[in-house]
Amino acid sequence: MAKFLIVEARFYDHLNDMLVAGAKAALKDAGHKVDVITVPGALEIPGAIALADQSDDYDGYVAIGVVIRGETYHFEIVAGESARGIMALTMDGVAIGNGILTVENEEQAIVRADPKQKDKGGEAAKAALALLALRERWA
Repeated sequence: MAKFLIVEARFYDHLNDMLVAGAKAALKDAGHKVDVITVPGALEIPGAIALADQSDDYDGYVAIGVVIRGETYHFEIVAGESARGIMALTMDGVAIGNGILTVENEEQAIVRADPKQKDKGGEAAKAALALLALRERWA
């Protein structure tokens, strides 16, 4: 049994609730333990994962958040830099599933977040499980 940390940028409560539910269900169905922490925004997710990974308390991580395109360039910065930070950690061997939705509108987010529809939270958890399995295989 492994222990996973879900790091969520809680901005859209109803969307995050669905994403976290999907991620928790996937991890628990696979027989693993799960903790959840909240950070201010998607840009803080990679930093929180890096800090948590230094503790050796967790075997893997799931990043959860929703970034909806607005009228400014901020969307591109948040979407790109949060993904870049997660990818950098992954390239260093940290098992992370990226469940940060980057969408045009709330309707797209609902379809992707809902565990009964696209279940992107559950998919992110499964990605973290797959990376952990690879890391253990080659350890």
